[in-house]
Amino acid sequence: MSSSFFPSGRPAQAVILAIVTLDAIGISLVMPIVPSLLREVGHTGDLGWRFGAFLSLYALMQFLCAPVLGALSDRFGRRPVLLVSVAGAAIDALFMAFAPSLWMLFVGRAIAGITGANMAVASAAIADLTPENQRARWFGRMGACFGLGFIAGPAIGGVLGDHGVRLPFIAAAVLNGLTFLVGLLVLRESRPPALASKPFDRSVLHPLASLRWATGFPALLPILGVFLVLVLVGEVAGTTWVIHGEDRYAWNGTTVGLSLAGFGLIHALVQGVLAGPLVERWGERVAIAVGTLSDCTAYALIAFASQGWMALALLPFLCMGGVGQPALQAMLSRRVGEADQGRLQGVLASISSLASVVGPLLISSLYFAFRVRFPGIVWLVGAVLYLLCLPVLMRKTAP
Repeated sequence: MSSSFFPSGRPAQAVILAIVTLDAIGISLVMPIVPSLLREVGHTGDLGWRFGAFLSLYALMQFLCAPVLGALSDRFGRRPVLLVSVAGAAIDALFMAFAPSLWMLFVGRAIAGITGANMAVASAAIADLTPENQRARWFGRMGACFGLGFIAGPAIGGVLGDHGVRLPFIAAAVLNGLTFLVGLLVLRESRPPALASKPFDRSVLHPLASLRWATGFPALLPILGVFLVLVLVGEVAGTTWVIHGEDRYAWNGTTVGLSLAGFGLIHALVQGVLAGPLVERWGERVAIAVGTLSDCTAYALIAFASQGWMALALLPFLCMGGVGQPALQAMLSRRVGEADQGRLQGVLASISSLASVVGPLLISSLYFAFRVRFPGIVWLVGAVLYLLCLPVLMRKTAP
């Protein structure tokens, strides 16, 4: 894509990154108070299946809706789809702030998953605005902004939650309202003009249509399969870091919180600062190899680490794994036309959401099955899967 396509490209990209950051803060604000909220509204001390179902419902709705939003943005434009989704998130946060029953909270959570699927649209807008050789840099920056939002959000939500379990939802509504106003006043349309005249295929509204569409690109399928495995393996850290730290190293809440904040900060710096230059200098394959081998090394060593400081010392290796995903995302974006960037990003967001639904169930089952004998088993299995994926990613294929 010509750099002259969007003369104010960089300011437009900055607006997208600001929206992504505010969106992430708005989503993660409510995370610290979910258990307390479910206990209060459900009138039970035992969360049981409710907690897991509440978390998985969000990812499930993203899995179903991200491809649809991406395809709609190809037809109607990135700007209107982003604005509608952010406005919907603000209204939904207010709904959940005053929802009096458990089933209404679940309805609100489902709507939050739908509106939160707009990351596919933001990714498509970045692809529109960025030359192919710079996409990994900007995808990395987008991931970094999302990560920074997820550092700030829980911290703010935790403080507000101490003063009222519903306050984070009100704050999320205000923040999403602010995001909507920023987008309404500043955001410009990024979709290539040629797409406006393209006939709209109503079949794209089927939640699995984009996945079926992806099967029409034989060169994409192996990489998409590996992408699924990699994001699934990436769920290992998110699912077991806290439990493993408590079981193996007797970490308290403060240590766990600081370790997560440290991971988020370093990971954001890696994606925002290192990913793009690494791809531009050495190419996507080298960046993918660096990220995969870094994660593989960290996983294998954490599996056998006997002291807490050892696991903490491996955080930089875990974070270096973050250079691989923007490179893989850029590699995939080059294999489809400009007219299908929204649909592709919807597929990737859908795959990530699917991993977020299935991954924690599989990983936690494996962890608890070997919790006494060898609690590091999930990390070791993850390292092996990383190694098995590497040959496919390194294979020379036509762009």
